[in-house]
Amino acid sequence: MTDRAARRPAPPGAKLRAAAALGLHRVVAGGKSADDALAEAEGLLADPRDRPALRALLYGALRWHCQHRALLATLLERPLPGRDQVILALLSVGFWQLREPRQPGYAVVSACVEATRLLGRPRAAGLVNALLRRFQREGQHLLSRLTNEEARHACPQWLIEQLRADWPEDWPGMLERALRHPPLWLRVNRARNTRDEWCARAGLHAEPLPDAWPDAVRLAEPCPVSELPGFDEGLVSVQDAAAQLAAPLLDVGSGMRVLDACAAPGGKTAHLLEQAAGTLDLVALDSNPARLSRLQETLARLGQTATVMTGDATRPEQWWDGRPFDRILVDAPCSGTGVIRRHPDIRYLRRPGDIEPMARRQVELLGALWPLLREGGQLLYATCSVLRAEGDAVVAGFLAATPGACERPLPPPAAGALRHLPGIPGAWCLPDDRDTDGFYYALIGRMPEAAARFPSMQPAGDAASRT
Repeated sequence: MTDRAARRPAPPGAKLRAAAALGLHRVVAGGKSADDALAEAEGLLADPRDRPALRALLYGALRWHCQHRALLATLLERPLPGRDQVILALLSVGFWQLREPRQPGYAVVSACVEATRLLGRPRAAGLVNALLRRFQREGQHLLSRLTNEEARHACPQWLIEQLRADWPEDWPGMLERALRHPPLWLRVNRARNTRDEWCARAGLHAEPLPDAWPDAVRLAEPCPVSELPGFDEGLVSVQDAAAQLAAPLLDVGSGMRVLDACAAPGGKTAHLLEQAAGTLDLVALDSNPARLSRLQETLARLGQTATVMTGDATRPEQWWDGRPFDRILVDAPCSGTGVIRRHPDIRYLRRPGDIEPMARRQVELLGALWPLLREGGQLLYATCSVLRAEGDAVVAGFLAATPGACERPLPPPAAGALRHLPGIPGAWCLPDDRDTDGFYYALIGRMPEAAARFPSMQPAGDAASRT
């Protein structure tokens, strides 16, 4: 902001719009994550109580910015200079608010116009006023004239094409759901109460779900975590239903030695411990110490314990004690395209050239961790991606190249919640009418050495995977 702008009091709402515009600009033009951009933008707010509103503005504008950018290209007589690109972000924030009429349109326009001064671009006030008022009058008509796919789906063209190739029948619905505000899914801590007990205490009705999700609750109306009954006592955690499938699919049992290889921020780690009533010898590994501190806070809140270690999963010689694991969870870093509705910045941070290096990294993780799995043990490979290059392509390649590795059937009832493709390893949880995120899961068993040399000796079914 300029010194002159700082001397003049800003009207209510202008600082909020200016902060949201700066946050959006730093994601789209600066390549920052939404969380980092949000943290920086929060410094512009006069009242910390405005932070939830700022987050809602930023994330809403991020979801639709591809479309707003295309619309602005048709409305502007000439492109704005590079130094004024933040005004495009401000207009995108204004467009989104006018599409979600939670306050009078005139108030939105007035606050955005005043925000130009706070952003040090007062000469853009007239342009912002004119375009927002035109959008008020003709918004639906203007949007209906946008014909290219990137504008219609508010998604980069490369990602549209990849989803169409991978999911020829499902891709339109996947893109539509990616623009919705995500629901608040909870996981009830079965070590301390049942889902029915928690819902009765909270005064909530648990929506009936398949048996695959015995601990899941979806709230009809999201609320702050601080308002969840029993949250501080460890009775409930926030976790999407798709992610809640990991623990039952890994099929842990009492006394098992388990590695969660990419553990932070700890939701799946905690669920594994809850499922086994805390009887696991569990190692939670991550390369990011800051994220591991969040994992430790989560375990403390839930009353669970694990061996928490900082380390690179692809370099086990630096941290492994030589004792094999009965189960390994590899929740591999990926494009995040399955959780794009929760992280709309993925639209702008990912590039088509990112997918192949990510898939190579995923193969590297599997190769590095495979020797740590005991004979007869099982490894669950998971990604929050809906791109097949990061899912069944990775697993198929690993199975073909790794002696002793074989696909194991995913255990019921969790397996029943997944999409199985004929002849393809693993299965998918796609964003669909159950309102979950997108995930891929594959269970890989390690055959005993003799069975690996002589495949006909491999035990039938998944009996060999049991301890």
